[in-house]
Amino acid sequence: MKINGATRVFYCIADPIEQVRAPELFNHLFDAYDVDAVMVPLRVTPDQLAPTLHALLASPTVGGISLSIPHKTMAVGLVSQCTHQARIAHAINAIRRGPAGIEGELFDGLGFVRSLRRLAFDVAGRSVLLIGAGGAASALASALAEQRAARIGLFDPDTSKAVQLAETIAQSFPDCRVDSVPSNDPAGYDLVVNASPLGLRAGDPLPVPVERLGAQAFVYDILMKGQPTPLVTAARARGLRASPGFDMLVQQASLYLEFFGFPTLAAAAERHTADLRALLETPAPVRPATLAIPSTCSVRGAHRPK
Repeated sequence: MKINGATRVFYCIADPIEQVRAPELFNHLFDAYDVDAVMVPLRVTPDQLAPTLHALLASPTVGGISLSIPHKTMAVGLVSQCTHQARIAHAINAIRRGPAGIEGELFDGLGFVRSLRRLAFDVAGRSVLLIGAGGAASALASALAEQRAARIGLFDPDTSKAVQLAETIAQSFPDCRVDSVPSNDPAGYDLVVNASPLGLRAGDPLPVPVERLGAQAFVYDILMKGQPTPLVTAARARGLRASPGFDMLVQQASLYLEFFGFPTLAAAAERHTADLRALLETPAPVRPATLAIPSTCSVRGAHRPK
């Protein structure tokens, strides 16, 4: 990858930042398809989010921003407009400049649903325990309700956040039973999802007591760091199906690229999701020496938004 004065710069913003995998994925695609762009990880504390976004987006060199923990909810109030789905979840994970100002989008929910479909898990009529009530959890709860989950139980140590999220989702999806639940007991749930930070730090407790998982339960941990995560490892050790969160990122890749103005590269990402999963299965920063997405044509110059 060569960086020059014409290189379009994208940022992935989080706090902490060490766990993010988006720069690895997108830089691999930029490099494989000869796109003059780069994504840079940037640690930004919550109190500095607003001035940082303002400064970065003032530069025409910056093509857009990917947001991760804990900024997805706070950033909604910093954009000029966002989609209906983002308003329901009150969260965004992508930002760009648009004709009417700064635009925000939310891809977590759709990426999650796409991943469940690939894994042949149908949400309709199922019960879901969702651990966490932040921006990612909001996106997932909204998507699960839209996909006609029968019941969603929300657990967060901050009960007020879980209650508020449950009320918000229930208002938008009255046919789905959404409750704040008093414990993280997964017994009786068909799908158990960790959308909390538990697992980012060594010594964190498991998000749920795995011995209470049902024999047919499906476990999904959206964390990117330390694959497989302790929760996925523990669930698999009990013979249960468990999926790592990087598949959700892979399923969002084409959505991000389309949003950032790379339609040709977005189509390529759709064709090579298996290769992208293989890339992220390897702990960062190590990459498989033989992994290479075929590049039959260059898409240089096809990256500028309309």
